[in-house]
Amino acid sequence: MFNFLLKGSILLTLLSAIAILGAFSYAYQEVSLNADKLINYKPEISSVIYDRNGEKLSFVFKKQHRLYARYDEIPGFLIEGLVAMEDTRFFEHNGVNPDAIIRAIVKDIKAGKFVEGGSTLTQQLIKNKLLSNEKKLARKVKEAILAIKIEHELTKEEILERYLNEISYGNNYFGVKTASNGYFRKEMHELTQKEMAILVALPNAPSFYNPLRHYKRAMNRANSVLYRMKSIGWITPSDYIKAIKESPKVYKTSLTQNIAPSIVDEVLRRFKGRLGDIRTGGYKIYTTIDMKQQAIAKEAVDFAYQKALKKYRENAKTSTINGAFVAVESKTGDILAMVGGVDYKRSVFNRVTQSKRQPGSSFKPFIYQTALDMGYNPASPLTDLSRTFQYYYKGKPKVWAPKNYERDFKGFISLREALVHSRNLATVNLVSDLGVDTIRKRLEFLDVPHIPKDMSIALGNLGLSPLKMAQIFSVFANKGHMIAPRLVSKIVSREGAVIYETRPKEIEDFTTPEQAYLMTDILKDVVNRGTGRNAKVKGIELAGKTGTTNNNIDAWFCGYSPTIETIVWFGRDNNRRIGKGATGGAISAPAFAYYYKKLLELYPDTKRYFDMPQGIQRGEYKGKQELYTTNSPLPNSHQENQDNYIIEDEEFANTIRVEDETIEEDNPLHPKRKVPLRPDSEDSGTLF
Repeated sequence: MFNFLLKGSILLTLLSAIAILGAFSYAYQEVSLNADKLINYKPEISSVIYDRNGEKLSFVFKKQHRLYARYDEIPGFLIEGLVAMEDTRFFEHNGVNPDAIIRAIVKDIKAGKFVEGGSTLTQQLIKNKLLSNEKKLARKVKEAILAIKIEHELTKEEILERYLNEISYGNNYFGVKTASNGYFRKEMHELTQKEMAILVALPNAPSFYNPLRHYKRAMNRANSVLYRMKSIGWITPSDYIKAIKESPKVYKTSLTQNIAPSIVDEVLRRFKGRLGDIRTGGYKIYTTIDMKQQAIAKEAVDFAYQKALKKYRENAKTSTINGAFVAVESKTGDILAMVGGVDYKRSVFNRVTQSKRQPGSSFKPFIYQTALDMGYNPASPLTDLSRTFQYYYKGKPKVWAPKNYERDFKGFISLREALVHSRNLATVNLVSDLGVDTIRKRLEFLDVPHIPKDMSIALGNLGLSPLKMAQIFSVFANKGHMIAPRLVSKIVSREGAVIYETRPKEIEDFTTPEQAYLMTDILKDVVNRGTGRNAKVKGIELAGKTGTTNNNIDAWFCGYSPTIETIVWFGRDNNRRIGKGATGGAISAPAFAYYYKKLLELYPDTKRYFDMPQGIQRGEYKGKQELYTTNSPLPNSHQENQDNYIIEDEEFANTIRVEDETIEEDNPLHPKRKVPLRPDSEDSGTLF
């Protein structure tokens, strides 16, 4: 009987062992599938957007703000502190510490409930990443099995790297690098021992020890970390005393730390869907923005905006006046500053890239450049006389009678003076002489959509964004070469590979350097003594053109220095008039001048004078010095006699019949039309 019972007991024990082993084997196979999330660890990582000088503009993320730190980036003192407090035998066990488990079981039995888990750092990592926090035996078994599996697959250093990147440090800071940047605004190698002790203490209870809410409590816990390290000989007594006396400054900062929201929005808009989700990809995105120039550009817009509010007696909270500003490096096309509106908090709409407005007279230089390239000279006489144009719209006869802003005419006026003083009639007559088709064919090069098919092309009757204006104005600022503006120079993946890169993109020459310089010289006069006098800045040569549309709806100033091109626009989003006297020279030119004045203070070595290219010659015409080129010679005697001719009949008019199909809805008889709002094209870069 005894032998029978003994054999039965042995068999039962054997069967139980087999069952336990089988259950363990089954559980190992089942839960080990989850281990892949840690073995092939690819957490959501915040992307960082930088300016051209490497200054951080913003973090962008989806749910968890995490900056990834490689093991070799993490200070040794921080790792030692973590191991000292959480798992002293970390480098000795295989994922599970039997001694710690036994101590925990004894405490749990005494308490009559789970009060201590005896978890190793590996188990803590598993609990945070793969399992729940509930204190049940089944979860603890899975945790132990996974710990063994992971310790078999990963090195101790890899486990610590994952732990320090995965764990929460409160404040939605995930990972030790994120916490270092957020709480102390430091990179990890810059941290003091006390600051590292604070970070070591946080994961145990991130809310309870949050230094922003409970500073004293956090300091006491950090001191406990330092004491533990001293007691086991991992820190010297002198270093311990020095560290506990320190009271580090803790910063309360926004998670994104976004100092240029309109720039960040534009970057995200341009690359939406092109690189997966930028918010979780851990990219480093380098823009062309210079934050110093971005700051003075914002000041310039505010300066002009406040002047406008005062002039029109409007309140900033209710006013619908808005503005846009973009500065571009002429040679490279790099966007140095971009202000999409007067108040980002009120409106995130970026008027630089997403709005299309009539440029008015700021478009005239393209007409005049066409004339110069066809043989005209800055001294060539133009007819500044009244002219009416008859056309049919929807079967009904209509008459367009453009006028000069000053409501007068000069008879004959030189090409230079016509542009300097923005004479509408002279421009309209120039277009008539050149031919609309000739001008349209030439302007096709600029890739401008919906170029008018009628005489209204003379007065800039089309819709363009400020960024598009910056692109086409580069033909003057960049010595005849049009260059596409770019906002992002390169993007680096989380692995450190350059996956997107742009280079300055020059488009085929619009004109030659010497012909472009003729225009620059005229536009310098616009600033010095013409409609753009409010754009003048002492100590630097500036060239530019004002633009004002019907009823003072849009006010532009488009201009450039020897190195930087700047476009300024003011208006109302509802297309209503700004107010009486709201011209480009009165509203936008002051912002342009403010920017360049501050630019010289910021960068005193800025190039101040335009270079005159070869092929430019000086000659005398009617007792005045004038520039000329082989392609744009001084006027001949016939033109001179014509220039001396005096017009006495104010009612001189030339009627031109225009068919229905040549008149579009955006003709000058419809000044209150709604202009479509749609973004410009993306950066033209290479995606690897």
